[in-house]
Amino acid sequence: MPEMAVETTEAASANGVSDPLLLEPKATVLAREDMLSGKLTLKGPGQVLGNFNGEIECDGDLLIGAEAHVEADIRGSRITVSGLVRGKVIASNRLKITSSGRLEGDATVGALVVQEGGVHYGVIRVHPEGIPDTPLERLSQIPAQSTVVTLRPAPNAVGKVRKFWGEFF
Repeated sequence: MPEMAVETTEAASANGVSDPLLLEPKATVLAREDMLSGKLTLKGPGQVLGNFNGEIECDGDLLIGAEAHVEADIRGSRITVSGLVRGKVIASNRLKITSSGRLEGDATVGALVVQEGGVHYGVIRVHPEGIPDTPLERLSQIPAQSTVVTLRPAPNAVGKVRKFWGEFF
């Protein structure tokens, strides 16, 4: 599968600020009107702006654009979801779901950012110490660790105050 190299220039948007979606040289892009099925392996940063079905592995930053429709298992370092993603996601560094993003599937991440309006259906496991080497199939079978907290009844402060003031009245 050939990779597309994109050369960027310092283009400014209408308000004079540079466009944040401009890519570094040699970034891979799946354009808005494009459709692709299969396994996509990216050795650098990439953007999926169109439709994709299959599996994605990305060594750099991966952006799923606002109009993208992705049905795939995704593995990468830093993943930003602005469109629709259906599938399992593993983000070793960070997963960001923007206000227009929607993730339908389980995720295992090092850090999680969800902007107001972002949607997630599934289970998210956050591992700030690093994602374990346990395969995903086994992770779902391992029960979540819970912390048991024993509650002690608090002394009745109202009764003590009433008793104290009752001595004066």
